[in-house]
Amino acid sequence: LQQDGSFMQQPAMPEKHSKAAGAGDSILGILEVVESDFATNLAKEESEEEDAQTSYDKMTQENKIAKTTKEQDVKYKVQESKSLDTFIAETSGDRDTTNTELAAVDEYYSKIKERCIAKPEVYEDRKARREAEISGLKQALSVLEDETAFVQRKARRSFRGAALVAH
Repeated sequence: LQQDGSFMQQPAMPEKHSKAAGAGDSILGILEVVESDFATNLAKEESEEEDAQTSYDKMTQENKIAKTTKEQDVKYKVQESKSLDTFIAETSGDRDTTNTELAAVDEYYSKIKERCIAKPEVYEDRKARREAEISGLKQALSVLEDETAFVQRKARRSFRGAALVAH
């Protein structure tokens, strides 16, 4: 440590200055403008945030309603699908039963049809049947004529028979 005191000297006293006029006022003016801008921007941002929150809440509520509606739709569609599956199963069973009945009726109809529906005869068959019928009638006529002749011959021989035949 030195004795001369140079190491520990104090700086010289600054000159006295005078107050700057208007410099502080301009800084305060700038700060007031900045504060006003910040307040305006803050109000605008808070308003936008509030609008965004309201919009978000509204959208969230709409989404909840849409989700609930769609869940109910799914529930009813599943229920309808199950009832349609049951209906299809019943209807398929009914169709199988009806097809079995139809096959039985068709088979019976084909058997009846052979017996009941008149089939047109061939000309030769009709002609042969007619000729057979005519020859049978001729034979019956000849038998009847023979019997009539026999009865008439008997009547000529007997007196009582002649009296009955005459009346």
